[in-house]
Amino acid sequence: MESSSPVFAVRRGELELVAPAEPTPRELKPLSDVDDQEGLRFYSSGIHVYRSSNGAKDGEDPATVIRDALAKALVFYYTLAGRLREGAGRKLAVECTAEGAVFAEADADVRLDDLEGALCPPFPCHEELLCPLQQGSTGSYIVDCPLLYIQVTRLKCGGFIFGLRINHTIADAPGVMQFLKALGELARGAAAPSVRPVWARDLLTARSPPCITHDHPEYEFSTEEIAKDKLTSVLPKDMVRRPIFFGPKEISALRNHLPAHLRMSSSRFELITAAIWRSRTAALAYGPEDEVRVQFIVNARGRKRSQAPLPPGFYGNAFAFTVASSAAAKLCEQPLGYALELVKKAKAKATDEFMQSAVDYLVSNGRPHFAVAKTYIVSDVTRAGFEDVDFGLGEGVYGGPAKGGEGEILGVANYITRAKNGKGEEGIFVAVCLPSYAMERFQMEIDTLTHEPVFDPYV
Repeated sequence: MESSSPVFAVRRGELELVAPAEPTPRELKPLSDVDDQEGLRFYSSGIHVYRSSNGAKDGEDPATVIRDALAKALVFYYTLAGRLREGAGRKLAVECTAEGAVFAEADADVRLDDLEGALCPPFPCHEELLCPLQQGSTGSYIVDCPLLYIQVTRLKCGGFIFGLRINHTIADAPGVMQFLKALGELARGAAAPSVRPVWARDLLTARSPPCITHDHPEYEFSTEEIAKDKLTSVLPKDMVRRPIFFGPKEISALRNHLPAHLRMSSSRFELITAAIWRSRTAALAYGPEDEVRVQFIVNARGRKRSQAPLPPGFYGNAFAFTVASSAAAKLCEQPLGYALELVKKAKAKATDEFMQSAVDYLVSNGRPHFAVAKTYIVSDVTRAGFEDVDFGLGEGVYGGPAKGGEGEILGVANYITRAKNGKGEEGIFVAVCLPSYAMERFQMEIDTLTHEPVFDPYV
């Protein structure tokens, strides 16, 4: 069941393949050992919304401009015009075939003003605004399939919506943003991207032989844990999505639930992650001794590395998961500061050596899926810059996740993203997805934390 949002009709044209505008290299390019783990073998999606403009490209069809820019962009990002192949040991590589990316143009029976107040994930009618995925010859949606899908949907008011699906094995959020910035530059008339793409996937590979120096609970789970998970048997129709807004007032209230030494030393991401993890655990009513976890992404870019640093222009997956855990009863009974301390310690654990150990673990254990049982997974994309993608075709009014979290139908994963609420206030949104029986309890828990405490829990 969806949260209340506008419903509108979208008329999509035929899907077409857009090939690189010039000849490109024909080669096989192996993915990194971070890229091809099981948990990234899906398509991430994004929505970008633009108001009509009287700028230099006024009157031009956005679909035509972006289609032409895509063909030019694929000359530089020619891997995105290729297809994934799977080799020995489930190792993935891109065969650079120049077959192209999937493109569609569409028209929606809606004006931008009709969407005001709904420009946050999960985005209204997002499945109609994204190209449908195509199966490969083996029935897979990953191997032998297009890596990139783009749809441009014109609105009745002259604005448009840009919808993107991209295979997550090829790029993470900063990598996608780098490609979109390049696409925008070419759409505005540049001859080449200001930042040239760099492959360099060999920099994120396992050591030979692998050397696992840390525990990696982010990839360890048992069938017993899955059976005990509260979401295992919940049907999609019984799930409820609700966008939760954290503006300055809510963030201030969260800080006032903390002891003095944590109030100003904690980031918004840490605060929100701790609050949602604690509230979600209470809402799902786990057993007192059940171990519940929060798992989040730590970026490797800009960090000191024992190996060569990742070069500017690198657009592959460059991150590791880190985990905090607690007995459910203790997490819910202790003040918010307890959950926050666990989040901060987990974040500090993600050193260069920890990240390399995770890569070695992945290769040594068959590239497993990350754990999802009794786990809340969160990714912060507030600094990715999706809202700044500029095609020269109008003012951007929203840029970010389409659905609020990949895999969110299971209530497992969420993005933390920037957006405005219905009052026009800038803040942070988390599109939480939970069983209907748990959502009201979750909302009550969050409301308690985002109001000023009536007493100091640390006195």
